Amino acid sequence: MFKLKKILLGILVALLLCPNVMAEEIKLAPNAKGVVLMEASTGEIIYERDADIKYAPASMTKMMSMLLFMEAIEKGNMSWDEKVRVSANASSMGGSQILLETNEIMTVEDLLKGVSIGSGNDATVALAERVGGTENHFVQMMNEEAKRLGLKNTNFKNSHGLDEANHYSSAHDMALIAQGLVRHEKILEFSSIYETYLRANTDRKFWLVNTNKLVRFYKGVDGLKTGYTNEAGFCLTATAKKEDMRLIAVVFGEPDSTMRNNEVSAMLDYGFNVYAIERVLSGESNIGKVEVIKGKKEKAILVPSEDINILYQKSVGKKNITYKVNVDKLKAPISKGDIVGYIDIFENDKLIRSVDVTIMESIEKANILGLYIRYILDIVKGL
Repeated sequence: MFKLKKILLGILVALLLCPNVMAEEIKLAPNAKGVVLMEASTGEIIYERDADIKYAPASMTKMMSMLLFMEAIEKGNMSWDEKVRVSANASSMGGSQILLETNEIMTVEDLLKGVSIGSGNDATVALAERVGGTENHFVQMMNEEAKRLGLKNTNFKNSHGLDEANHYSSAHDMALIAQGLVRHEKILEFSSIYETYLRANTDRKFWLVNTNKLVRFYKGVDGLKTGYTNEAGFCLTATAKKEDMRLIAVVFGEPDSTMRNNEVSAMLDYGFNVYAIERVLSGESNIGKVEVIKGKKEKAILVPSEDINILYQKSVGKKNITYKVNVDKLKAPISKGDIVGYIDIFENDKLIRSVDVTIMESIEKANILGLYIRYILDIVKGL
């Protein structure tokens, strides 16, 4: 194992000394099956191999479950302190678990800790039944979300990831799920915990230790999900952030957990050593104004719907980036967060990306008196 680490380190040093060597010319995570290294904010793929081949995803399945759990909470359909009664179906789950008992009551927050830290199949099913009514319906929701995210090689048959016929995903699809999940930053507060306790003040105190050891042993790693079954082998989707750049690394089918952790660490090293991002615009940048017909305010300030970053190789330098805002006149009322147009991002005059545009603050519709006063003032200004 020490020899493997020296070989991987040697590769990274060679890349830094020879900046024209591209990731495609080396083989990151050589012992894995499907492999992807993505920069999260741009979605750009830094490295991939067999990324669209379908494999059993094991407990990385739970990333899609967690994505739906987070959406339910943020939409107000479920609350952190809500108490969930555990069904017989949930408590009967095998594999990794937090030893839930039938009719036991546990908060959503503690159940989510059981999912994200301990990879509890029982906790996953308990929350899946809470959100979907039944696990079967929740799995339908998972597959609908997969279509919405544009996943091409994913089909779920359960919420937890135990091996089942026709239950599969790919490294690229898992990276896209992870990209969606990290946008819900609250989940990282759970997935970054190395150890904690459930039922702390009871005689059923349960010690949770994160199945993702990199949250302790690799600086910057704060998630996301390990996986293992006989069919899947050792899998991991890890995410790490340094300064403004967040990477997502996915591996399927590693031979053991040590190799999995070493190879994912080497992937992250490669990404952070060779690449950086430039922030072109933040989600609060004023990118112009547009007229609002019949609004209490005559103009709305336009902002991107998200931060706009550009990935570049450190050895090559920053790219020549320009942008163009495309928004027509608006009509009140209009709310902050509403999509009102888009902004095209160009590299050397070539369109590389489009991002939605919204407004900085909501604008209500003006009443008749307000519109009349504005009309009179416009006449006076024209005299």
